[in-house]
Amino acid sequence: MRKADIVAAVSEKTGVQKVDVLVALEAFFKEVKDSLAEGENVYIRGFGSFIVKRRAEKIGRHIKENKAIVIPEHYIPAFKPAKVFVEQVKSNVSSLPEEEKND
Repeated sequence: MRKADIVAAVSEKTGVQKVDVLVALEAFFKEVKDSLAEGENVYIRGFGSFIVKRRAEKIGRHIKENKAIVIPEHYIPAFKPAKVFVEQVKSNVSSLPEEEKND
């Protein structure tokens, strides 16, 4: 499912115009990005948490030059689904045939 599919589905289910749904969805994405960029986690009850994870400094390897390089400490965005969300996916996906699970 792509963003356009989500917009169409929400528009159909709510009766709100696609343009308005798209604007709301983009505003949501922007707020999540801005919050994470400021180091603030976003918690959505029943859905999950958008969090900032710290990656420690480590030694990597530059393959072409075969040199060790230092990868500095950095932060990455991550998503942790809520327990209710995980259980819902587990129960629904486990009943699908194998071909549909991989799509």
